[in-house]
Amino acid sequence: MGTLTCKDLNHKYRDTTMYKQQQIKQWFCGLSSITCQHISDWQKPHLGVLCAASAFLVLAAPVVNLPGSKLLAQTPISRDLETASFYQQGVTRYNRSDWQGAENAFRQALQREPNLAMARAYLGNIYLMQNRLDVAVQEYGEAIRLNPNLGETYYNLGLALQQQGKKEGAITAYRQALVIDPRRVEAYYNLGLVLYEQGLLQEAIAAYQDAVNLEPSKINAHHNLAIALQQTGKMEEAIVAYREVLKLDPKNAAAYSSLGSLMAMQGRPEEAIAAYTQAVRQDPKNALAYYNLGITLYNQGELQKASNAFKRAQEEYSQQGNLEQTEKTEQLMQQVAQKIEEQKLQQRQASTPKPTDNSTNNLLEKLTQLTAPKEQPANSGAVPVSDEQKQFPPIFPNTNSR
Repeated sequence: MGTLTCKDLNHKYRDTTMYKQQQIKQWFCGLSSITCQHISDWQKPHLGVLCAASAFLVLAAPVVNLPGSKLLAQTPISRDLETASFYQQGVTRYNRSDWQGAENAFRQALQREPNLAMARAYLGNIYLMQNRLDVAVQEYGEAIRLNPNLGETYYNLGLALQQQGKKEGAITAYRQALVIDPRRVEAYYNLGLVLYEQGLLQEAIAAYQDAVNLEPSKINAHHNLAIALQQTGKMEEAIVAYREVLKLDPKNAAAYSSLGSLMAMQGRPEEAIAAYTQAVRQDPKNALAYYNLGITLYNQGELQKASNAFKRAQEEYSQQGNLEQTEKTEQLMQQVAQKIEEQKLQQRQASTPKPTDNSTNNLLEKLTQLTAPKEQPANSGAVPVSDEQKQFPPIFPNTNSR
């Protein structure tokens, strides 16, 4: 048996890998990171977090155990014995992952009896797993024409169309699969993915909600539900969904990081700090979580802790080769260091006897030199723009990067 693993960061699911038969029953294992879009619709301007509503969006696996494959002896596929024999050979070879042998056998059966819907459906599966999407769609369409009640075939057709980028067709196919079998969790889940990609967030929320209602243990469905809720401004519901993810997977660093950003935007900095701290504890190389932890600590006046967090963020960004974010983080570190020195000088000034006029002028001159950077950072919104600005302004990711 085999599945199709897709790792395209633009959600086009290109790469294929064959797995053993028992793994088909599991959900897809390929990961595809995305960054939430439309963040400006739900951000709070006075908070400076880099909004990191990201999740692992995975495509559920194709249904390859088609009806009749296990009850072949009790359920003859054809009254013609030779046709039935070829069909049975196809199923047997299919179950052994002998794709070429299975294809040949099904073709021989179809030469004798062209209206075998199940043989067409099996051929569609073979082509889907070989990433031969055009012929897979053709065979699925023919199978459905011969037997409109094949829910698995509608679902697999949706997979093939989604991988082709034909999202409207995929939506129609998934929905038809759910008309036939309203309890097919993977159809709700993949429907949620394609609706989300189409910007139909309310419909995506409904699909994800149906998926988690049917199978509450589906972590990715909860996480993607949280993202969609967050983007539609349903913050409290999003928090509940993120916490459900963490209840199911207490080591999920991505969920902690996303929850931290949401808490920061909700004006709950203590909870944001706790969430970011958990994120970096579970994933010590999570540069984004260190970065946002630093910003949140800075906004709380915890300058030394903020400096430490920015230092770790800078190290991780540098190791990742992210030069742009490395430079921004270094600029933040310089600004925070200057702020720390300013505070130290102010404390010294407050604790020493009143100086003479000359010493006062010298101290003020030193203070001015420390608080005025030699050059202003790029106007990226990533650093304070003046001494009067007490908090870092919002920073948003490049939504074009996937």
